[in-house]
Amino acid sequence: MRLGMWEMLVILGIIVILFGAKRIPDIMGGVGEGIKNFKKSVKAVDEDEEAKSKEA
Repeated sequence: MRLGMWEMLVILGIIVILFGAKRIPDIMGGVGEGIKNFKKSVKAVDEDEEAKSKEA
């Protein structure tokens, strides 16, 4: 399902009404940091698996 411009504007408007314009940067910063931590942990798991396969 692909959202059009009007649907995205309505969703953005609802988010601004619910959270307020001042809190949105804080929320997005938290989401970005969470994604960064997730990617780092996935990379660490991949490196661990690669090291184990080389030992065997």
